[in-house]
Amino acid sequence: MSLQTAVMTAMKAAMKAKDQNALASLRAVKSAILTAQTESGASEELSEDEEVKMLQKLVKQRKDSAAIYQEQGREAMAQEELAQAAVIEQFLPEQLSEEEIEKVVVAIIEKTGATGMQDMGKVMGMASGELAGKADGKTISTIVKSKLA
Repeated sequence: MSLQTAVMTAMKAAMKAKDQNALASLRAVKSAILTAQTESGASEELSEDEEVKMLQKLVKQRKDSAAIYQEQGREAMAQEELAQAAVIEQFLPEQLSEEEIEKVVVAIIEKTGATGMQDMGKVMGMASGELAGKADGKTISTIVKSKLA
């Protein structure tokens, strides 16, 4: 089942349940899908990689917004953003744990022979490619920095 079909099914369920938060999240996903499909040069159907990147971007935006709201002491708005992020995350493939990410990063460091922070770009490029859709870039970056430091 395509992402668009899954989102539409979930939207119908959210409407029936009168779940406004889930509905707002799903509408944002639908909007992002339609925007990506209508961009010049885009194919009619999005590839799975494009869908995952788009969903990760939407989740990151909500988490970043929630962090800003928390800094400003606006807990209600922060909770709303985090709830929306949780709804969107349901459509992402299962994320790896930090331990699993760390194992992959250590293997990449050994394979490339990276010795310090000057090799971070090389390691991050390979790790991002290998862990695409399975982990967010911030977590990968943090682990790479700790291993190369």
